[in-house]
Amino acid sequence: MPPKGKADTAAYQKLKKDLREGTLGSLYVFHGEEAYLRDFYLGQMKRALLPAGMESFNLHTLNGKEFDLKTLGQLVDCLPMMGGRTLVVVYDYDIYKGDKDGLLTLLGDLPEYVCLVFVYDLIDYKADARTKLAGLLKEKGSVVAFNRQGQGDLIDWIARRFRAMDHDISSEDAKYLIFLCGDLMNTLISEIGKIGSYAKEYRVTRRDIDAVATPQLDAVVFQLTDAIAAGSFDKAASVLGDLFHMREAPIKLLSVLGKQLRQLYSARLAIEQKKGTAYLMELWGLRSAYPAERLMQSARRFSLRWCRRAVMRCGEADLTMKSTGAPGEEVLIDLLMELAVKKGA
Repeated sequence: MPPKGKADTAAYQKLKKDLREGTLGSLYVFHGEEAYLRDFYLGQMKRALLPAGMESFNLHTLNGKEFDLKTLGQLVDCLPMMGGRTLVVVYDYDIYKGDKDGLLTLLGDLPEYVCLVFVYDLIDYKADARTKLAGLLKEKGSVVAFNRQGQGDLIDWIARRFRAMDHDISSEDAKYLIFLCGDLMNTLISEIGKIGSYAKEYRVTRRDIDAVATPQLDAVVFQLTDAIAAGSFDKAASVLGDLFHMREAPIKLLSVLGKQLRQLYSARLAIEQKKGTAYLMELWGLRSAYPAERLMQSARRFSLRWCRRAVMRCGEADLTMKSTGAPGEEVLIDLLMELAVKKGA
């Protein structure tokens, strides 16, 4: 897997600066995976532009399924009431489709009082740099990508959220929470709420996290291979039962397990070749060192031969599941038993 390039955050940083200084522009495109941040900054724009009590008069929204250029033009032409600006938000409309020339004309002559924001939520933003529209956005607008946050920023944010609930959390346990539940803030905010309500002491512990947090599928599969590494078949069987209770299709569970085993194999190879976590991060496109460190720790408990065989058996199980019609859960159980029994091989 090729490494992921560093995200361009210039537009994101400029948006924060414009909000601080009260210099918001007239045209924005919001997109990206981190919906929590997108919604947060859209809320900040509403507070900055719309006088309290006048939101219903100066805020106009339009859904992409109902979009037409004439309606957008009418919303843009609405004068602000008891305030200096209006905010027009268009959700899930692909600006590079439809009447591009008409949209280009409208966007090129926006009134100064308007702030128009195109929000991409349910659809992906795919810019076409060859078009005049892309050139206009570059000249007069701002395309803001709300990307997944880096590990350091997420740890700081998690700590702030727990402090708001009169709790504290260590950096290592914050990393564990990210590893367990994923790095999307919309998911983490609900998990933080559950953990903060459950924790009895000021310092949140890993035991608190494990007690109430809902782990993502990849993390549960990692727990499965960890149980095998520890020689605990009962624990591995219990984790497999948890996976079945998640009601994911067996073929999907096998796919995630296959990825985990390939990562373990690559980590074992890295150990053999005296390579470190940076190699794994680049190989698998990992955004932080913590999951790579966990992989290296786990791989040290398996032999290279076992890792190679595990990857091969997972591929064979995939073929069996797809070609013979054998019950998927039985195939997974047989695979687990074989991996656990031959762990020391």
